[in-house]
Amino acid sequence: MNTTLNQASCSLNSSVEQHMYPAAYSLFFIVGFSANCLSLYVAWMLMRKGNSMAVYLINLSISDLLYTISLPVWIELALQRPVGDGLCSSVAVVMYNSFYVGSGLLCCISVDRYLAVVYPLHFHWVRELQTTTVVSIAVWTLEIIVHIILLDHTGALHAFSSRRLCQERIPMTGEDANFAFTRFILGFLVPVIIMTFCFQQIMQSLQQSTSILAEERKKVGLLLLFLYLTYIVAFVPYQTVMLLRAILEPGSCTWASWLKDPYLVTVATTTINSTLDPIIYCLISDSAKKEIRKAVEKCREVFMWKKVSMGSRILSVSFKQHH
Repeated sequence: MNTTLNQASCSLNSSVEQHMYPAAYSLFFIVGFSANCLSLYVAWMLMRKGNSMAVYLINLSISDLLYTISLPVWIELALQRPVGDGLCSSVAVVMYNSFYVGSGLLCCISVDRYLAVVYPLHFHWVRELQTTTVVSIAVWTLEIIVHIILLDHTGALHAFSSRRLCQERIPMTGEDANFAFTRFILGFLVPVIIMTFCFQQIMQSLQQSTSILAEERKKVGLLLLFLYLTYIVAFVPYQTVMLLRAILEPGSCTWASWLKDPYLVTVATTTINSTLDPIIYCLISDSAKKEIRKAVEKCREVFMWKKVSMGSRILSVSFKQHH
């Protein structure tokens, strides 16, 4: 995330972007792109078999992929190479939407599992493919509309063709601070409260469970635990620094100077979430592991068939040459 000075008196220099971003984002891009493509494939195969939660995972993978493919642009910006203003703003919009669409989808997954584990005999309609598809579309629509309203309120949409959206103003203005407060409450605090409640109720239910499916349900709890912890580790530092900036920074070069490097570092750490989510799902979910094994077997069969076919051609050519 590039920064721009809001006041001429604020002279802030930082080497974090140039030294940390290219290395960190390159690693996250390589791992995240591969992992999310695999997760998208697995979730798609499971959805075709009627797995309703796979719909949320498809949308989560798409959201994470959109953010992941934006990372090369952030690397170019960090290295101070030329990037078109329109592309710059578009990438910024993709990044922020991915943050909050991802939060919304993780809430949906938490509520889905909460209803499945705590009320297994009820709310079946909530876990149907049609319902989860409608809910996913609603999450995307709501997040995009709210984001457009906020950007329009700050005047950023009118300056879309400039670098306004991909360059943070330092120090923050009062308007920027209000924007940050709204994002903190709607995009972070509310999802954390929902996810915490669902996870606590699921764990409580699993501890009391004596059914045959107890082991399978424990894996559900383990999956949600790792997704929850990953979200907390990735976003709590960033949201904490953003909250401090919104409270202390407006009009203050001193606070802007102190908070700039922590802010830049925590922006990079948010990428952990989009990188680890698909890996966690593919490692813990039995159904996901089965689909991965099937995909590996198919690839192996195709490879062996091509190898045999190539060997047959070589033998045929060799036979013709000798006769």
